[in-house]
Amino acid sequence: MHQTINRRRLLGGGAALGMAAVLPYDLALAQGAPTTNLRVGMTASAVPLSNGMPDQGAEGHRFMGITLYDQLVQWDLSISDKPAPLRPGLATAWRVDPANDKRWIFTIRENVKFHDGKILTAEDIVFSYNRAFKNDAPEFDPRGSAQVRSRMPTLVNWYAEGPNTFIVETRTVDSLVPYGATWVGITHRAAWEAAGRDNDKFLTQPVGTGPFKLETFSIRERAILVRNPDYWEERRTPKVGRVTLLPLPEANTRVAALRSNQVDFIEAPPPDAIPSLRQAGFNIVTNQYGHNWTWHLNLKEGSPWRDVRVRRAANLAIDRTGMKDMLAGTMLEGGGLVPVGGPWNPVRSPRLTYDPDAAKKLLAEAGITPRTPMRTKVAISSSGSGQMQVLPMNEALQQMLKEVGIEVTFEVFDWNSLLSTWREGAGAASARGCDAINVSYTALDPYTALVRLLKSDLTPPTANNWGYLNDPSYDAIINQVYQTFDTTAQDALLKQLHDKVLDDALFLFVAHDMNPRAMSTRVKGFVQAQSWFQDLTPISMS
Repeated sequence: MHQTINRRRLLGGGAALGMAAVLPYDLALAQGAPTTNLRVGMTASAVPLSNGMPDQGAEGHRFMGITLYDQLVQWDLSISDKPAPLRPGLATAWRVDPANDKRWIFTIRENVKFHDGKILTAEDIVFSYNRAFKNDAPEFDPRGSAQVRSRMPTLVNWYAEGPNTFIVETRTVDSLVPYGATWVGITHRAAWEAAGRDNDKFLTQPVGTGPFKLETFSIRERAILVRNPDYWEERRTPKVGRVTLLPLPEANTRVAALRSNQVDFIEAPPPDAIPSLRQAGFNIVTNQYGHNWTWHLNLKEGSPWRDVRVRRAANLAIDRTGMKDMLAGTMLEGGGLVPVGGPWNPVRSPRLTYDPDAAKKLLAEAGITPRTPMRTKVAISSSGSGQMQVLPMNEALQQMLKEVGIEVTFEVFDWNSLLSTWREGAGAASARGCDAINVSYTALDPYTALVRLLKSDLTPPTANNWGYLNDPSYDAIINQVYQTFDTTAQDALLKQLHDKVLDDALFLFVAHDMNPRAMSTRVKGFVQAQSWFQDLTPISMS
């Protein structure tokens, strides 16, 4: 039997934790001509950085990374009926050097113009990778590097061979390099020099090759992007004149802004608002995608989560069906690090059934009961990209776990601070004594979904093994993944790896987001891809 979770009480959790529902400024200032200006209410608490390597998680990349900039490799966001595949971006092709399988060769697209008219060459790719990965380069951007460095941990060298060939060299054989190349936005040296070689000033006058250009950037208020009429891919020339991006981290504020015609499009409407928004004529769109919402557990010595009985018990204590009802169906029940149904996770694990009696039995074996509870503190955010309805969801988990003998307190961070804490690892001072952290993860490819979270040499700051898992059996499978270029063979290895994660219950697996968005009926042409990223270029305003 599943719990009945009081949706209204839990969805008011923001107020209980001091989250105000007031407009932070006069949104009417952001309005433009209704047929040319798409006004977007983001979940982020600030406008993402405009440097080609934005902060604010995947939402930052969605709204400032793939709009102002292009990357060597991109995601095909034009389809909605299957996960978005890779597609050529500023590279028309890429391949491993047949004479050296640690050397990747990218062929650069010809006749692409930057926003300032300069023609793209391979040297611009080198400059952009220096900004991200070369600490001693004058152009190095520490804030941008913090967002992308962990995406390509095997990278050791990069250079141009002529105007149209870019070379990447890796420390070990790495079949996953093309996925990492989707994160680095490309600019050029003269644009940075025009900003006085100042990374802060560059934020207000960035130059990319993307379908939009930046007109206005105010980090706490808004960014205004304008259409690039000379975009190199004609079919993706934007159909709106401008996009206004507004940071509205509080869910009810986003809904109020949509209802009052201050925005046209909002991320993550709260579930209780969806029926009335539909009744009022707004469109609600959802789609599954590579997302997981977990607690990442500290596995260091002294952490209560080191005991596999505790981890398995916590997963048995979670009523995922009740959580889905609380969220009005806007989630899939957590099935692991990737949703159930794909080649890496074809069927639901019995370890993720709802069985509080079995949970209590396992905890009793570990000396934990409701009378002698385990106490743990969890780092969570107040909002953020992919965090769904983060406060009520965590309050629901707190109650479920309390009933089996695990008492949870929360340390609440703003989203960017939580991401910084995640990048510093369990036990860091920034974690404030937390033994778990609630960060929603992109699960788009083998690296983002699994490798970066599990490999023993990818602990912070190198990548995102936050809990410091150190198990040679995991490393052995991952090393095989790196060396396997055949997709079918690689999928078999990834299933083996994911099965092991489920058996060891390395995370508290809760949900996969259905990515709800609400928008005015004036918004036409939007295709909700099965991805964290979405293409704004097909959107028109009626």
